[in-house]
Amino acid sequence: MIATIDNTDLTTRVGISTNLEGLIGNTPLLRLDAATAAEALLDRRVSSGVSLLAKAEWYNPGGSIKDRAALNIIRTAERQGALRPGMTLLDATSGNTGIAYAMLGAARGYRVRLAVPENVSPERLAILHAYGAELILTDPMEGSDGAILEARRIAAEDSSVFYADQYNNPANWQAHYLTTAEEIWRQTDGTITHFVAGVGTSGTFVGTTRRLRELNPDIQFYSAQPDSPFNGLEGWKHMATAIVPGIYDDTLADGELTASTEAAYATARYLARRKGILTGVSAAANVHAALRIASELESGVVVTVLPDS
Repeated sequence: MIATIDNTDLTTRVGISTNLEGLIGNTPLLRLDAATAAEALLDRRVSSGVSLLAKAEWYNPGGSIKDRAALNIIRTAERQGALRPGMTLLDATSGNTGIAYAMLGAARGYRVRLAVPENVSPERLAILHAYGAELILTDPMEGSDGAILEARRIAAEDSSVFYADQYNNPANWQAHYLTTAEEIWRQTDGTITHFVAGVGTSGTFVGTTRRLRELNPDIQFYSAQPDSPFNGLEGWKHMATAIVPGIYDDTLADGELTASTEAAYATARYLARRKGILTGVSAAANVHAALRIASELESGVVVTVLPDS
């Protein structure tokens, strides 16, 4: 007799997802060897009482942490009636959020139009084309700010599009308030003592910080930025010289750190060649900043994020 398989039971037992969106979030925490990394990269020692953990966000189906924000932006807009079938989603992006929009747009039946700096990596451009996104390439010397200005111009001229506006849309940071922070709290059993994250749109830092501070006011929060307006930290913003996102809250951080492009690339090479972890430059910059905090502690649990691979 051939047994039949109940699909619902199979889904429950082996974790089959019934849709793409069910794969977003619940990413693992990686334990990084802070002692050897700090010695190699900073020439500093890290106490044995300090742990360094990082969220491996490339486990999201779009390959980055931006899947969380893009999904919440789309779902919120649909609930509010701002995004309806047949409409085009428009935004500015330096790559990862655009990939998330394009992936989700393809899955949900929306056209996606993106203003993107022309110097975005060829790999990101290839992925965006593969998902069918329409790209408007902007002056690379103007960075993400140039893409923002172009998206604003298009939105002002075409009222039929939904302008997602990730830099000013509260659904961005709320995604991390609702998911990223809760996961970190659960995965560390509430033992997290420090959180470190770079700021681009600032959604990850703002949302995660707001929720974790509610859960434990004693946690220390550190934001990180490039050390110069001219840098290679794609996705990060030098707030003093950039268009400041409307969702950014400069009162949240207990301390602000800077990272150089050179330090980030050195950290990326170290993680790849010594630890087998292939990260993007923004992830490496996060690790470098988190290592600096870890090296100043006698004990604690420092958590950061690896936005992509």
